[in-house]
Amino acid sequence: MNLKDAVALVTGAGHRLGRAIALALAEEGCDVLVHYHRSAEPAKETAQTIRQMGRRAETVSADLTDPLLVDTLFASFDKHFDRLNILVNSAASFEQQPLEQITCEEWDKVQALNVRAPFLCTQHAALRMRATRASHPDQGVIINLADLSGLGTWNGYSHHGVSRASVLHLTKVSARELAPDIRVNAVVPGVILPPAGESLESDAWKARGLRVPLARSGDPSHVSQTVVFLVRNDYVTGATIVVDGGEHLLAGGRIE
Repeated sequence: MNLKDAVALVTGAGHRLGRAIALALAEEGCDVLVHYHRSAEPAKETAQTIRQMGRRAETVSADLTDPLLVDTLFASFDKHFDRLNILVNSAASFEQQPLEQITCEEWDKVQALNVRAPFLCTQHAALRMRATRASHPDQGVIINLADLSGLGTWNGYSHHGVSRASVLHLTKVSARELAPDIRVNAVVPGVILPPAGESLESDAWKARGLRVPLARSGDPSHVSQTVVFLVRNDYVTGATIVVDGGEHLLAGGRIE
Protein backbone atom coordinates (compact mmCIF):
# COMPACT_ATOMS: atom_id res chain seq x y z
CA MET A 1 0.00 0.00 0.00
CA ASN A 2 1.08 3.53 -0.72
CA LEU A 3 0.76 5.26 2.66
CA LYS A 4 0.76 8.78 1.24
CA ASP A 5 -2.71 10.24 1.95
CA ALA A 6 -4.01 6.95 3.35
CA VAL A 7 -6.39 7.17 6.31
CA ALA A 8 -5.79 5.17 9.49
CA LEU A 9 -7.74 4.54 12.68
CA VAL A 10 -5.58 3.51 15.64
CA THR A 11 -7.30 2.41 18.84
CA GLY A 12 -5.58 3.18 22.12
CA ALA A 13 -3.46 5.79 20.35
CA GLY A 14 -3.14 8.22 23.25
CA HIS A 15 -0.09 6.59 24.78
CA ARG A 16 2.46 3.77 24.70
CA LEU A 17 2.56 1.59 21.57
CA GLY A 18 -0.68 2.95 20.12
CA ARG A 19 0.82 6.44 20.12
CA ALA A 20 4.06 5.25 18.54
CA ILE A 21 2.13 3.48 15.78
CA ALA A 22 -0.09 6.49 15.09
CA LEU A 23 2.95 8.76 14.80
CA ALA A 24 4.82 6.32 12.57
CA LEU A 25 1.87 6.09 10.18
CA ALA A 26 1.63 9.89 10.09
CA GLU A 27 5.34 10.14 9.32
CA GLU A 28 4.69 7.90 6.33
CA GLY A 29 1.97 10.26 5.08
CA CYS A 30 -1.23 8.96 6.72
CA ASP A 31 -4.06 10.95 8.20
CA VAL A 32 -5.05 9.43 11.54
CA LEU A 33 -8.07 9.16 13.80
CA VAL A 34 -6.67 8.87 17.32
CA HIS A 35 -8.94 6.78 19.52
CA TYR A 36 -8.67 6.87 23.29
CA HIS A 37 -10.77 5.98 26.31
CA ARG A 38 -9.63 7.98 29.33
CA SER A 39 -6.30 9.41 28.13
CA ALA A 40 -7.73 12.64 26.74
CA GLU A 41 -4.69 14.88 27.15
CA PRO A 42 -2.17 12.37 25.77
CA ALA A 43 -4.50 11.72 22.82
CA LYS A 44 -4.71 15.46 22.11
CA GLU A 45 -0.92 15.64 22.24
CA THR A 46 -0.66 12.74 19.80
CA ALA A 47 -3.06 14.45 17.41
CA GLN A 48 -1.24 17.77 17.71
CA THR A 49 2.08 16.10 16.88
CA ILE A 50 0.50 14.52 13.80
CA ARG A 51 -0.83 17.90 12.68
CA GLN A 52 2.64 19.36 13.08
CA MET A 53 3.78 16.79 10.52
CA GLY A 54 1.30 18.28 8.08
CA ARG A 55 -1.24 15.48 8.33
CA ARG A 56 -4.86 15.49 9.45
CA ALA A 57 -5.67 14.13 12.90
CA GLU A 58 -8.85 13.86 14.92
CA THR A 59 -9.48 12.40 18.39
CA VAL A 60 -12.47 10.34 19.49
CA SER A 61 -13.15 8.88 22.92
CA ALA A 62 -14.95 5.55 23.25
CA ASP A 63 -15.16 2.74 25.79
CA LEU A 64 -14.66 -0.20 23.44
CA THR A 65 -16.16 -2.66 25.93
CA ASP A 66 -19.55 -1.19 24.95
CA PRO A 67 -20.65 -2.33 21.46
CA LEU A 68 -22.83 0.76 21.06
CA LEU A 69 -19.81 2.97 21.64
CA VAL A 70 -17.86 1.03 19.01
CA ASP A 71 -20.69 2.00 16.66
CA THR A 72 -20.32 5.59 17.82
CA LEU A 73 -16.56 5.52 17.21
CA PHE A 74 -17.03 4.58 13.58
CA ALA A 75 -19.90 7.03 13.13
CA SER A 76 -17.54 9.73 14.38
CA PHE A 77 -14.86 8.48 12.01
CA ASP A 78 -17.28 8.88 9.10
CA LYS A 79 -17.90 12.51 10.06
CA HIS A 80 -14.20 13.30 9.81
CA PHE A 81 -12.97 11.08 6.95
CA ASP A 82 -14.44 9.83 3.68
CA ARG A 83 -12.57 6.53 3.57
CA LEU A 84 -10.68 4.04 5.77
CA ASN A 85 -7.52 2.30 4.57
CA ILE A 86 -5.86 1.08 7.78
CA LEU A 87 -7.15 -0.12 11.15
CA VAL A 88 -4.77 -0.86 14.02
CA ASN A 89 -6.39 -2.62 16.98
CA SER A 90 -4.01 -1.56 19.75
CA ALA A 91 -6.31 -0.86 22.71
CA ALA A 92 -6.24 -3.59 25.35
CA SER A 93 -6.14 -4.24 29.08
CA PHE A 94 -3.43 -6.12 30.95
CA GLU A 95 -5.07 -7.79 33.93
CA GLN A 96 -3.43 -10.14 36.42
CA GLN A 97 -5.34 -12.52 38.69
CA PRO A 98 -4.83 -16.13 39.82
CA LEU A 99 -6.99 -18.45 37.73
CA GLU A 100 -9.09 -19.74 40.64
CA GLN A 101 -9.92 -16.18 41.76
CA ILE A 102 -11.15 -14.75 38.43
CA THR A 103 -14.84 -13.85 38.58
CA CYS A 104 -17.23 -14.06 35.66
CA GLU A 105 -17.38 -10.28 35.60
CA GLU A 106 -13.58 -9.99 35.46
CA TRP A 107 -13.37 -12.63 32.73
CA ASP A 108 -16.05 -10.97 30.61
CA LYS A 109 -14.52 -7.51 31.01
CA VAL A 110 -11.15 -8.69 29.68
CA GLN A 111 -12.69 -10.55 26.75
CA ALA A 112 -14.93 -7.58 25.90
CA LEU A 113 -12.01 -5.22 25.40
CA ASN A 114 -9.30 -7.58 24.20
CA VAL A 115 -11.34 -9.83 21.86
CA ARG A 116 -14.83 -8.54 21.15
CA ALA A 117 -13.72 -4.96 20.52
CA PRO A 118 -11.14 -5.90 17.85
CA PHE A 119 -13.76 -8.18 16.28
CA LEU A 120 -16.35 -5.42 16.14
CA CYS A 121 -13.81 -2.88 14.88
CA THR A 122 -12.81 -5.37 12.20
CA GLN A 123 -16.42 -5.71 11.09
CA HIS A 124 -16.89 -1.94 10.87
CA ALA A 125 -13.56 -1.46 9.12
CA ALA A 126 -14.21 -4.20 6.58
CA LEU A 127 -17.43 -2.55 5.43
CA ARG A 128 -15.66 0.77 4.90
CA MET A 129 -12.55 -0.71 3.33
CA ARG A 130 -14.53 -2.66 0.76
CA ALA A 131 -16.50 0.47 -0.10
CA THR A 132 -13.22 2.36 -0.44
CA ARG A 133 -11.84 -0.09 -3.00
CA ALA A 134 -14.35 1.14 -5.56
CA SER A 135 -12.34 4.36 -5.87
CA HIS A 136 -8.99 3.38 -4.28
CA PRO A 137 -7.50 0.13 -5.58
CA ASP A 138 -5.22 -0.57 -2.60
CA GLN A 139 -6.25 -3.39 -0.27
CA GLY A 140 -7.47 -2.42 3.17
CA VAL A 141 -5.16 -3.40 6.01
CA ILE A 142 -5.98 -4.44 9.59
CA ILE A 143 -3.22 -4.93 12.16
CA ASN A 144 -3.95 -6.55 15.54
CA LEU A 145 -1.59 -6.15 18.47
CA ALA A 146 -1.24 -9.03 20.91
CA ASP A 147 1.52 -10.16 23.28
CA LEU A 148 3.47 -13.26 24.21
CA SER A 149 0.75 -14.51 26.58
CA GLY A 150 -1.14 -15.52 23.43
CA LEU A 151 1.70 -17.80 22.37
CA GLY A 152 2.78 -19.26 25.69
CA THR A 153 1.47 -19.63 29.23
CA TRP A 154 1.87 -16.99 31.93
CA ASN A 155 1.03 -17.79 35.52
CA GLY A 156 -1.58 -15.40 36.89
CA TYR A 157 -2.71 -14.09 33.49
CA SER A 158 -5.07 -16.79 32.27
CA HIS A 159 -7.98 -14.54 31.24
CA HIS A 160 -5.55 -12.13 29.59
CA GLY A 161 -3.66 -14.93 27.83
CA VAL A 162 -6.84 -16.50 26.48
CA SER A 163 -7.90 -13.12 25.12
CA ARG A 164 -4.57 -12.60 23.34
CA ALA A 165 -4.59 -16.10 21.87
CA SER A 166 -8.10 -15.36 20.61
CA VAL A 167 -6.89 -12.19 18.89
CA LEU A 168 -4.21 -14.18 17.09
CA HIS A 169 -6.81 -16.66 15.83
CA LEU A 170 -9.15 -13.78 14.93
CA THR A 171 -6.29 -12.48 12.80
CA LYS A 172 -6.12 -15.74 10.85
CA VAL A 173 -9.84 -16.25 10.31
CA SER A 174 -10.31 -12.59 9.35
CA ALA A 175 -7.41 -12.76 6.92
CA ARG A 176 -8.92 -15.75 5.17
CA GLU A 177 -12.49 -14.50 5.05
CA LEU A 178 -11.76 -10.90 4.08
CA ALA A 179 -9.23 -11.72 1.34
CA PRO A 180 -8.52 -10.58 -1.28
CA ASP A 181 -9.91 -7.12 -0.51
CA ILE A 182 -8.42 -6.79 2.98
CA ARG A 183 -5.22 -8.07 4.55
CA VAL A 184 -5.11 -8.87 8.28
CA ASN A 185 -1.91 -9.44 10.27
CA ALA A 186 -0.76 -9.37 13.89
CA VAL A 187 2.24 -8.03 15.78
CA VAL A 188 3.37 -9.54 19.09
CA PRO A 189 5.68 -7.19 21.03
CA GLY A 190 7.91 -8.41 23.82
CA VAL A 191 10.26 -6.41 26.05
CA ILE A 192 9.42 -3.03 24.52
CA LEU A 193 7.98 -0.84 27.27
CA PRO A 194 8.08 -1.37 31.05
CA PRO A 195 4.82 -1.90 32.94
CA ALA A 196 3.08 1.07 34.51
CA GLY A 197 5.01 2.38 37.49
CA GLU A 198 8.37 1.08 36.25
CA SER A 199 10.86 3.24 34.35
CA LEU A 200 13.14 2.45 31.43
CA GLU A 201 16.07 3.08 33.75
CA SER A 202 14.98 0.74 36.52
CA ASP A 203 17.28 -2.13 37.40
CA ALA A 204 14.42 -4.62 37.01
CA TRP A 205 13.66 -3.47 33.46
CA LYS A 206 17.31 -3.48 32.40
CA ALA A 207 17.76 -6.95 33.88
CA ARG A 208 14.75 -8.28 32.00
CA GLY A 209 16.16 -6.96 28.74
CA LEU A 210 19.47 -8.67 29.39
CA ARG A 211 17.75 -12.04 29.79
CA VAL A 212 16.25 -12.19 26.29
CA PRO A 213 18.41 -13.83 23.59
CA LEU A 214 19.35 -10.47 22.03
CA ALA A 215 20.35 -9.25 25.52
CA ARG A 216 18.55 -5.92 25.38
CA SER A 217 15.08 -4.42 25.55
CA GLY A 218 13.42 -3.06 22.45
CA ASP A 219 11.95 0.30 21.55
CA PRO A 220 8.44 1.31 20.40
CA SER A 221 9.92 2.05 16.97
CA HIS A 222 10.66 -1.66 16.56
CA VAL A 223 6.91 -2.30 16.78
CA SER A 224 5.72 0.73 14.82
CA GLN A 225 8.07 0.02 11.94
CA THR A 226 6.84 -3.58 11.85
CA VAL A 227 3.31 -2.22 11.50
CA VAL A 228 4.46 0.04 8.65
CA PHE A 229 6.10 -2.96 6.95
CA LEU A 230 2.90 -5.00 7.20
CA VAL A 231 0.87 -2.13 5.77
CA ARG A 232 3.27 -1.66 2.86
CA ASN A 233 3.79 -5.32 1.92
CA ASP A 234 0.75 -6.33 -0.13
CA TYR A 235 1.56 -10.06 -0.18
CA VAL A 236 1.45 -10.76 3.54
CA THR A 237 -1.80 -11.72 5.25
CA GLY A 238 -2.71 -13.95 8.18
CA ALA A 239 0.80 -13.56 9.57
CA THR A 240 1.97 -12.95 13.14
CA ILE A 241 5.30 -11.20 13.53
CA VAL A 242 6.94 -11.48 16.94
CA VAL A 243 9.04 -8.45 17.93
CA ASP A 244 10.56 -9.59 21.20
CA GLY A 245 14.32 -10.00 20.92
CA GLY A 246 13.82 -13.76 20.92
CA GLU A 247 11.94 -14.01 24.22
CA HIS A 248 9.43 -16.44 22.71
CA LEU A 249 12.28 -18.91 22.24
CA LEU A 250 12.71 -19.33 25.98
CA ALA A 251 10.92 -21.97 28.04
CA GLY A 252 7.53 -20.68 29.20
CA GLY A 253 7.62 -17.74 26.81
CA ARG A 254 7.96 -15.08 29.51
CA ILE A 255 10.77 -13.62 31.56
CA GLU A 256 9.69 -12.81 35.08
